[in-house]
Formats: sequence, C-alpha cells, structure tokens
Amino acid sequence: MTLVALIPAHDEQDRIVATLAGLYRQTRRPDRIVVVADNCSDRTARIAEYCGAEVFLPTDNRDKKAGALNQALAPLLADLDDDAYVLVQDADTVLNPDFVRCAVEAFDEDGTVGAVGGIFYGEQGSGVLGMLQRMEYQRYALEIRRKKNEAVVLTGTGTLFRADVLRQVRDARLAGTIGGGDGYYSLASLTEDDEMTKAVKTLGHRTVSPDGCWLVTEVMPSIGKLWHQRLRWQRGALENLRDYGWTKVTAPYFRQQMLLGAGALALALFALFAVLNLTLVGWGGFSVFWTAITLLFVAERTLTVRRLGWRAALLAAPLIPELLYDVFRQAVFVRSLVDLALRREARWVAT
Repeated sequence: MTLVALIPAHDEQDRIVATLAGLYRQTRRPDRIVVVADNCSDRTARIAEYCGAEVFLPTDNRDKKAGALNQALAPLLADLDDDAYVLVQDADTVLNPDFVRCAVEAFDEDGTVGAVGGIFYGEQGSGVLGMLQRMEYQRYALEIRRKKNEAVVLTGTGTLFRADVLRQVRDARLAGTIGGGDGYYSLASLTEDDEMTKAVKTLGHRTVSPDGCWLVTEVMPSIGKLWHQRLRWQRGALENLRDYGWTKVTAPYFRQQMLLGAGALALALFALFAVLNLTLVGWGGFSVFWTAITLLFVAERTLTVRRLGWRAALLAAPLIPELLYDVFRQAVFVRSLVDLALRREARWVAT
C-alpha cells in the first residue's frame, strides 16, 4: 500500500513546520509528502524542503487551491496504483498521530468507503472569538457522531482518498456526469471540498469521519477574516447545490439549508416579537415556564462544550455571546442568499 500526502500551501511559512511535524509523527507515516507551494511570496517552499518534504510548484495557476491541486494530482496519480491512498491536507492544520492509521482502517473495514474526512477542532488563541469558533467546531463533532460518523463534508483540513476514486471523479467530469471542469477538483466552486464530497457520494461511495480521525486547524483571529471565510463557505455550499440540483445525495443538504433559512427567519421574528412585547405590554414579571425553558437551554449549551473546559462553559451559560455569534452566522447566510439571487460575482478571498 502506497500513501502520499499532498499539502496545498499559499504563504504558510509560519505554519508549515507544525503541519509537517504532524505528518512525521503519524503512527502510519505517508510514503511521500508533497507540499504544493502555490504562488508563494514567502519561504514556504524553502522551509518545506529543509524539513524533508518534496515541493511541487504549480505553473501559471489562476484557479486558487483547486487549480494547484489539479496540477499536482495529474503527475502524482499517473504513478499510483488504484489501491493507493492520497491524503489532501491544508497547510494550517495538524493531524493527530493516529489520523492516517484510523483512516486506513476505515477503508479496510468497509469496501464501500471512497474517502475518509477529518473531524476538525479549533486551535487555541484569538480570545473570545476563537473560543466561539472552538465551541462551534466541538458541537459539529458531536453532530457527526450522532450521524454515525458520516462525513458531511470531506473537509480540506484533512481527507484521505482512494486513488481510484479520484480517477473516477475526473472521468465523470470529462464525461459530463458531474460538472466542474476537466480536473480532479472543481474549478467552478468556491468550496472545492464541499463539491468533492457531493461528487464522491454521487458516484456511489460512502464518506465517513471516524472518531480517531481528528485534527486541529486554524481559527479566524478577527471578525473581518471570519466574515470572508464563512461567506465563501456559505456561498460555495449554495452554489454547489444549485449546480447539482435535487438528488438523493443532495436532498439532506437542501434540507440543512432550508433549516438555516428557517432559523434566520425565526430569529428575526423572535427579535421583533420581543421588542413589540416590551414596548406595548412591558415586563410581565417572573415566569416559571420560561425560566425552566431557559435553564434547559443553558444546560444544553454548557454540556455540549464541557470538553473545552470551564471557560467555554462560562461563555456558553449567559447565552448572549453565542446568540450574537448565531446572529453573525445568520447574517452570512442571508448575505450569501441575496448575492446568489442577484447573481453577484463570487470571489475567493484567502483567509
């Protein structure tokens, strides 16, 4: 069995050492590690070579991460057997030491698995905003477990593919069965990992995220960077659904987006009702019923982030910080929906 790690990187000189160290610490180490240094203006390539990795330099790439990956995958897959594995991992991510071993075991246990995605957690730092993102990722991990470890997205932070599945995806694009150009990754999508998930599932393969395949990735340090990141994620998800249409594979994703829309509407109506009630009726005094409901909600918020420690629990208990964070996420959804409806040009903004 051959296993190759592919790391797309754009100006990641401050993070590439930790990323490579995470791969060298794997209990099942990759046979080759290739850093795809895409339009770097810093020392990413030089540092990667110094750390023992191979470096691939894309030629005249204007298609961001997907374009760089397609250029690197073409010669790589030409030399790999169908039963080989390709790990695609972001350069701002550190895998836990058993990630690769657990992913390979998932393939061995179920022949219908075509790709294994990681369960991502947020790195430390970035104050309250960083903590809110870590809390969000913690609950996302719990959601994956509730879905019996089905991979909702083959996250770009870390996913292991069978080589023959990547070939099947490209063949399907060439045949017009699925869109996205003539490469392995779609050049038409803002979120190439979300689109790849739908492509792999459309071809009839399972996608899973075992508990042992966890990793730690970057959190956005500012509201501005978080806004651009989430706008790209949300707009990309909506566009992918538009391009694929309603199918057996996309139906759950459509329902998820509908729930997000319903959540945005419910939040707006709740705020309007609260303002009108306080203005026209005034404070109604203590209510046992609503107090009980609030306490149940507080319990759920705090218990689901207990693994992050007491600071997370303290931040969750007042509800207000997370309510504001949810308002932010709903604003991203509404903005993405409006931009898509008005056919505004989508731009890939590096974060």
